[in-house]
Amino acid sequence: MIKRFNANVARLRRHQRMRSHFEGSAARPRLNVFRSGQHIYAQIIDDTSSRTIVAASSLDESLRDFKPAGGSLQEKAADVAHTGVGNAAEAVEMAAEAQPVSKGKAAKAQKAPAKGGPAGKGGKPGPGTQVKTVLPKAVKGEKRTPVEALATIANNRKVATAREVGKLVAQRAKEKGVSRVVFDRGGYAYHGRVAALAEGAREVGLEF
Repeated sequence: MIKRFNANVARLRRHQRMRSHFEGSAARPRLNVFRSGQHIYAQIIDDTSSRTIVAASSLDESLRDFKPAGGSLQEKAADVAHTGVGNAAEAVEMAAEAQPVSKGKAAKAQKAPAKGGPAGKGGKPGPGTQVKTVLPKAVKGEKRTPVEALATIANNRKVATAREVGKLVAQRAKEKGVSRVVFDRGGYAYHGRVAALAEGAREVGLEF
């Protein structure tokens, strides 16, 4: 029987491994994140007393009609520094200008030299010989920080809402006297909405 991969079961296993290394305390509670297909939730938990200090989610009344404000994706990407996107774009343009390779019989005809095509003077290929096109090598951009990576998707509605949830939970935590937390990403990868929530909480002044 073929075992099917269950992403949620794998995430819960990762989360259990992570939880074995840290827990929230009264001095430094745990900021837990959970995301569904449409919404994202954040709780600040004191594990010693099993108590939720504050919570926020994208279902909060203040965020129900939230709409991201800002420029287009191109404008956001233009403001990101040290991304190396320009080099990659130049490589794509150079590849587009190169000779296209056709498929099927036409491709075989291009690869095989024409019969009776003699070589020219000095060993140069004759008129019936195909010239090999050398494409430019891909240029790898510099490594980006989480903030720079989020700049290109900052105007996405879910990502922008997640950032607002992070700000909201951080404001509520500060009202309760909590300024330092342990970040528990719930087994999710640190990118997209999870990273946006974390950066939003840091903007307000929550330390982790």
